[in-house]
Amino acid sequence: MRILLRLSRGIDRLSEGLGKVSIYLTLILIVIGFYNVGARYIGRFIGRNLSSNVFIETQWYIFSVIFFLMFAYNLKHEVNVRVDFLYAKWSLRRKTWIDLLGALLFLIPFCIMGIWVTINPVLFSWRLWEMSPDPGGLPRAPIKTFIIVAFVLLLLQAISQVIKYIAVLLGDRSVQRQVEAEAAPIDIS
Repeated sequence: MRILLRLSRGIDRLSEGLGKVSIYLTLILIVIGFYNVGARYIGRFIGRNLSSNVFIETQWYIFSVIFFLMFAYNLKHEVNVRVDFLYAKWSLRRKTWIDLLGALLFLIPFCIMGIWVTINPVLFSWRLWEMSPDPGGLPRAPIKTFIIVAFVLLLLQAISQVIKYIAVLLGDRSVQRQVEAEAAPIDIS
């Protein structure tokens, strides 16, 4: 179990790191957004085009990457949607069993199916070097690849969560405290 917990900690560090990368990507997204809006209005005022589809598509590419990278981070911190009116009243052991069964029966198969279903379209996009239909747009293959990356990261984090759930059910108090701390509401004040 010790080796599995070490693997789980490594996956957790990866998810945390990607969550932090997403913060910086969000800042870049905001800067590009401000530039797009400013360039559009200033360009109209002076009668020149100061922006292009590259900036607009870069914005939605970055937004997509942030969205995809946050899947695993959100699972780790248990900010996924739940039917909380039942779940909140249950004991830790019951919650852990539900989370374990949910991950094994639904989340992990969903991730595997998502990877399986997206591989061929992504490879096809790379073979064609699919481009945006908009003038001056960006290639689509790299952003489509992030769909697979997101499913792989989510699958890894699901495996990490399963390891931690099993450790909690086996009575590991340190892992139990870690899981409870990760699920605690984040104070942003």
